[in-house]
Amino acid sequence: MHSTEHKKMIDAIIEQVSMAVAGKHHEIRMVLSGFLSGGHILLEDIPGVGKTTLAKALAHALGLEYRRIQFTSDLLPSDILGVSYFDTSKNSFVFQHGSVFTQFLLADEINRTTPKTQSALLEAMEEHQISIEGKTRKLPEPFFVIATQNPFEEEGTFPLPASQLDRFSLSLSLGYPDTLSEREVIKGKHIAPQSLVEAVDMEQIMALKEAVARVNLSEAILDYIQKLVAFTRESGLFVRGLSTRGVLALAQSAKAWAVTEGRDYVIPEDVQAVLAGVVGHRLRLASGERVGREIIANRIIEAVAIDE
Repeated sequence: MHSTEHKKMIDAIIEQVSMAVAGKHHEIRMVLSGFLSGGHILLEDIPGVGKTTLAKALAHALGLEYRRIQFTSDLLPSDILGVSYFDTSKNSFVFQHGSVFTQFLLADEINRTTPKTQSALLEAMEEHQISIEGKTRKLPEPFFVIATQNPFEEEGTFPLPASQLDRFSLSLSLGYPDTLSEREVIKGKHIAPQSLVEAVDMEQIMALKEAVARVNLSEAILDYIQKLVAFTRESGLFVRGLSTRGVLALAQSAKAWAVTEGRDYVIPEDVQAVLAGVVGHRLRLASGERVGREIIANRIIEAVAIDE
């Protein structure tokens, strides 16, 4: 399958999702890049700007089984993973699958549950399997998580520690819609996510994922990525630099972004396009100043020259 065909499939997915989430083409592409690169997404935003709608719409456009878990302080790991119970009719223990056994999981307000319950989901994200009572159970493929959290400190929240935030390949905010898009929403011209049609089938999804895996990272692009990463570690601007997992997320996300652009090779602009998503939840300024992910990414980009 040629790159132009991949681009047509990507455009078809984005077109479908945009019917339910107006005016957010860039953000939809970013989430799609996270999915195609085998990562997971953290949406940090205020309530009511369409995070759930985006997740549902993308799941429908991809034709994936979708589930949502509302995270609360009393949610238990077994509520996510599942539990064994004794079935008297069968006279044996039976495993009841938890909500994590799906292809597309929305973990809503993940910072409202305890670290123990957070960890249960994050292990599943990393391994694509869970271990309960000495038995390992594989999760469906593909397995993709979008987690949401409110960026503001609120009572009753358990912020994810840096090591757990690092499990998310990309983070982003939807923000408020532009005036025209919001007007369309008010007029009721947007479509409910469940009314969307599948833009691709499973075979095409796997073809897109394979296309991402095959994208070429030239030595020059690898040099550029490593220079960007070295700056985060050595400049003194940040509390800590990007981890190796963060570097992998940058490379994989750039490859996926290249595919959404219809290319089978990465250029510096692909790396720059996803950098804010990679660093937004990983880097904190040593000065304590709180700035947006785009500003952090721009500081890094401006400081690191691209070798001609």
